[in-house]
This record gives sequence, C-alpha cells and structure tokens, in this order.
Amino acid sequence: MDYRIEHDSMGEVKVPADKYWGAQTQRSHENFLIGKDIETMPEEVITAFGILKKAAAEANRSLVPERMTDEKYRVISAVCDEVISGKLKEHFPLVVWQTGSGTQSNMNANEVIANRGNEIAGKTLLHPNDDINMSQSSNDTFPTAISIASVTILEDRLIPAIKALISTFERLEEENEGVVKCGRTHLQDATPITFTQEISGWRTSLEKDVCQIENALCGLKELALGGTAVGTGLNAPEGFDKKVAKAVSEITGKQFITAENKFHALTSKDEIVFAHGAVKALAADMMKIANDIRWLASGPRLGLGEIKIPENEPGSSIMPGKVNPTQCEAVTMVAVQVMGNDAAIGFAASQGNFELNVFMPVIIYNFIQSVRLLSDAIISFDKNCASGITANREKMQANLNNSLMLVTALNPYIGYENAAKTAKKAYAENITLKEACVELGFLSKEEFDRVFHPEDMV
Repeated sequence: MDYRIEHDSMGEVKVPADKYWGAQTQRSHENFLIGKDIETMPEEVITAFGILKKAAAEANRSLVPERMTDEKYRVISAVCDEVISGKLKEHFPLVVWQTGSGTQSNMNANEVIANRGNEIAGKTLLHPNDDINMSQSSNDTFPTAISIASVTILEDRLIPAIKALISTFERLEEENEGVVKCGRTHLQDATPITFTQEISGWRTSLEKDVCQIENALCGLKELALGGTAVGTGLNAPEGFDKKVAKAVSEITGKQFITAENKFHALTSKDEIVFAHGAVKALAADMMKIANDIRWLASGPRLGLGEIKIPENEPGSSIMPGKVNPTQCEAVTMVAVQVMGNDAAIGFAASQGNFELNVFMPVIIYNFIQSVRLLSDAIISFDKNCASGITANREKMQANLNNSLMLVTALNPYIGYENAAKTAKKAYAENITLKEACVELGFLSKEEFDRVFHPEDMV
C-alpha cells in the first residue's frame, strides 16, 4: 500500500495515499481498534456532518467573508454534497468506540472535506481546522450531527413505515366488519368483541406512537451549533448559530432552530432520551401486536387458530409441513434490542459532566440502530405478515359459541352469583350455558332465548 505523510499538532503520520482523511483520523483509526469494520460511525451521522459543514460554511461566508471567501465556500459546498450523497463514505473509517465527544469523527469530516477540496481546487486552499471547522468545535458539531441524523431517520424512515402498517390495519378493519369473536383477558376467555374492534386497538396504538414520536421531534430540532467548546460561543461570530440553523433547514427541508441555551445543548441529552422513549413505546406496542397475532394464528389445529397468516418458509428441519410465525418473532426480537438500547442511552445521557457529555457516540449509535431495526422490522412485518392476515371466521364463531363468558349477558336477569353457578356447571359437565341455566331453574328455555344474544354484547 502506498502512503503519504500528513501532520497535525503532534507530528507526522503515515496515511494511505488513496484516502482523503488526515493525521488525526489516522491516529484514531490506529488507536481505537474496538469493533473495527463492524461498529463504525453510522452513515446517517456522516451525512449529518456533510450537512452541518455545508451550513457552517454558508453562515461563515455571510458573517466573515474575509476568512470564508467565495472560492472556499464553493469548494467546501461541493465536497459536502459528495459527503451527503454517500460518494465519500469509504473515507470515514472510524468506530463508535472512540472519544466520547466525537472529536475524531468531527476531525475526520474536516480532513476529508479539506483534502478533497484541495484536490478539486488543484492547490492548498483549505485547512481542516481553520476553514472546515471555522466557528465550530467538536463539542457543538457532534451534538448537532446527532440532532440532524435522528430527526432525519425518524421523519424519513420510521414514521412512514408506521403509517403504512396503520393503513394495512385500516384495510383489515373494513374487510372484517361485523365479525364477532371471543375476547380474552389474562389469556382467559372474556366477553365478545368484534375482530374489527380488536384490530382497531392495534391501529390506535401505532397512531399514538406516531404522535409521541412527532412530539419528541421538537426538542431534537434544536441545534447546539454555535456553542463551540463549552457553550459560550467562543470564536463564533455573532449570529452564527441562527444563520447555521437556517442553512441546515434549507438543506434538509426540515425546520431546525438554534438551541436557546447552549450550555444545556452541549451537556444534556434529555431530548434524545425522550425521543428514544417514544421509540421504545413503539417497540412495546409492536411486541404486543406481534404476540397477539402469533397467538391468534397458533395451531393450526391445536391452538386458537382464529386467523391465518402467510406461510413464507418451512418452519422445521425435522417436522414436515410445519410453518412458524417468523415475522412476529423477528419483530419481538427487535423490540427486545430496542429496550436494551434504551437502557444504554439512558445511562449514557446521565454522564454529562460539567460542560460536556462524553458518551455521545454510543448514544447516537444505539438510537440509529433502534430506529433502523424498527423501521425495517415494521416494513417486513407489514409486507410479509400483516398484509396477508385473514380471519378464520368459522373458528371464531365456534370459539365464541363455546365461551363460558357469554354468561355475562345473563347478569341483569339472574344476578352475578347465579350466572357464576351457571358457568361452573356448564364447564364441569361439558354442557351448554342454556342447558346449565335451565337445569338450575334460573330461566326457562324460552326466557333464555329471549335474553341471550351474544352479538349484542359488543
């Protein structure tokens, strides 16, 4: 491999000749061989750096044109567009498990943009610190990258996935209008419910989740950029924070604002904890929905068997013909991972010592993983399971007719205790509720038929 010599404040470093990164990136690449090639900085964060560096250059061009010349701005902007497009992703090799401020990833972006920019300019035009990092610090750029990355992945990836599944449930509600089935509480038979009502519970849970995620976006859209090292804004021109937030909004098409208190923005991560809490709530709801569906589809002969789900692949290497609810299992495993990530994010956010949180890479890594996994799992679940759900109406009707909890309809006519006696007799002697009620002398056959209408119990 060919190398070139780069230097930083600590001296000279050998860097692969075909890579745009510089000395500080190389030092990190060599010193943090933790999760190498597997747990690298998420691409969403790299894209966010491209966005914020372009926005910063635009703000600097407006506020300090003697330092950020038109030529420098044009070159920086062009390279940032390449970063945003993913064209330069091979030049961002650093792992998550690095400095807790994300300084090395910030310098990775500075070095790549400067070196690629100099290549485009055909001369040494840009310096990583003086030009690309102008008016910034790693301490305010990394939190800003977190904000941009988290807002983007929630709005562009997770929320659309949820809304698509909501639409599937709306269709299933329409298709199953009027289908009455047995309700269940504590995994025991309960009073009747329509299948449409049951599905509406799933749908509404997801609608509530979308609302909670959207509410969390407000805090995430406050940018730390402009706080520089400790929140005082040292070396940033007046008005830089507002101009850079405006530029980020124009680049992304999303409404970002500058954080009112930069001391809070640099050290506290409460907004992303809150946002991930909403993501965890979605994971909990998806766990519940997936479990409901695999219980209802259990069988095919010896389980509940009230719905049928698509048969996507063989379920056993030894039992021929077995098919399992694999999409449900994938969703529930993802939910468990998200819940674990929530604990990690919460612990990491509690480590804001004095003027800086130094657990930021692990926070955004877990956040991005949660949102990626949930988005993919929901899309897969919708396509390969939920969209193909059909009601086994005959089994629903048979289970309903066999439910002892229909006796609840008799409470107003024979009282709670007599209704309980009726249910227990029917169960013990394996006879119908009507037979038990008549034999106990609580109602005649004619009276029973007049008052007993399960379809009216929903």
